[in-house]
Amino acid sequence: MNPALVVFRKECVESLRDRRVLLNALLLGPLLTPVLFLLLMHLIVGRELEKAEKPLPVVVVGAGHAPNFIEALKQQGMEPRAEVPDPEAAVREQRLDLVLRIAPRFADDWRAGRPAQVELIFDSSRREVRGEIERLERMIESFSTRTGSLRLLARGIAPSIAAPIIIANRDQATPQARGALLLGMLPYFLILTALIGGMWLAMDSTAGERERQSLEPLLVNPVGRDQVLLGKMLATAVFSMASLTLGLIAFVAVGHLMPTEEPGLGLTIGPRFLLVALPVMLPLVLLIAIAQIWVASFAKSFREAQTYLGLAQLVPLIPSVLMMAVPMRPTLWMAAVPLFGQQITILRVLRGEAVSALAIGLGVTVTLVAAAAIFWLTLRLYRSERLAISA
Repeated sequence: MNPALVVFRKECVESLRDRRVLLNALLLGPLLTPVLFLLLMHLIVGRELEKAEKPLPVVVVGAGHAPNFIEALKQQGMEPRAEVPDPEAAVREQRLDLVLRIAPRFADDWRAGRPAQVELIFDSSRREVRGEIERLERMIESFSTRTGSLRLLARGIAPSIAAPIIIANRDQATPQARGALLLGMLPYFLILTALIGGMWLAMDSTAGERERQSLEPLLVNPVGRDQVLLGKMLATAVFSMASLTLGLIAFVAVGHLMPTEEPGLGLTIGPRFLLVALPVMLPLVLLIAIAQIWVASFAKSFREAQTYLGLAQLVPLIPSVLMMAVPMRPTLWMAAVPLFGQQITILRVLRGEAVSALAIGLGVTVTLVAAAAIFWLTLRLYRSERLAISA
């Protein structure tokens, strides 16, 4: 039998006997990430729906200067609250989210037909209050537009004269594409599932054996170090792929539980997604497996390897954060960047877009080349006698 297959069989059998490996690869990874993602989606969508449907509480300073204006805003859903002495300080200290202040000359300017001033006091650095700010602005703009049209009609002027250009929006986004906006973190969760699935085996087969002093007897056998490393990499990749496959099946199974009550949203994760995601992720699984073994090779103990690989799990988060912070139009070169290319491809599939075979092929090729490069680096460590030394 091929030596690499012997090592592969050995690692698989030992891992199947280890409850920690089975718990992480076949239970924790596949189930934890879909459940966390589902809870996150329900939290985000539920919070936005609740904000849109509930009255908007706003502290109003100077409400007595414009009672009719306040009444009009109340009809649109604003809930006025009593004014506070120092609204600017209250907003800065985050005791209040939003304050509407009406100028004392509001009534005089209103009766004279001049623009009447109102102030919105808020903290633009707080992302969680942007929706409330935009909602109140829409209320005020709606009242202003309606009032302006009535004033023109009272003077015998058609309101259309004041609006020489009318913008007609034609949104071409499909419900699936709009729903994909909420699924931006899904590729990271898939990569995290693959990382969790192979992490324990990678640690145990290198740092664990090094700590138990069982790695040296394995390396003194008349077998090429490349065969030993190949067997360990394949075993790690199999457990990682098993975890990813079970995780994808779990995502498809819970797809119907995604929050779809928001009109115009499509959050379908169906079998087509499974059939595309698996081939796209397979080369990345090989890269993850050998990268985990490479990182674990620097550790002299199981706990040390846990620390290293725990920090390594943050690496796949970088492309996800980058894509959310700096939105970019997908181009061919992005497919050639491991981790980044896979996440772009998965997001395009979620949006219901067609992905070219060239982009997929380029991503697969470059990822395999990167895996081969890290395999070579790890092989250099395996050919060093220091690898078997535990102290």
